[in-house]
Amino acid sequence: MTEERLDAEWVRAWCAGMEAGPGGSGLVRATEESHRATDALVELTPVPSDLTTLYWVLAEARLPDGRSVHPAATVAARFREHGEIGIPGEEPALLFATTPDGHAYALSSSGRVWRATSPSPTGQFDLEASSLREFLEFRR
Repeated sequence: MTEERLDAEWVRAWCAGMEAGPGGSGLVRATEESHRATDALVELTPVPSDLTTLYWVLAEARLPDGRSVHPAATVAARFREHGEIGIPGEEPALLFATTPDGHAYALSSSGRVWRATSPSPTGQFDLEASSLREFLEFRR
């Protein structure tokens, strides 16, 4: 498993690379409002530090392959309504992104990213990436 954690400088560089890439970018940079939403998410549930770092720089994103990284407010609302994602041994896991066809991505307390095997976030999840950084690098 990748032990390298996200830092804000890396996320800013990743964003710059995404914005310079072909087809433009669907990145929305963080704002005061999104910072408040991130703080509220942190108060609501244990959030993996990499997700907090990502949200401090980036409010939300639509990646070139169509996947969407949800804003912190959306992650918090889903958590309030449905609780954490059930991935045995990976609690808590938060749904933070989806594919165009509705497959969910969850970031677990271990820092690993999991992908739902079906469009239901209550089903089985398979390991997608060993870290949020790896998940983002793969999407570049």
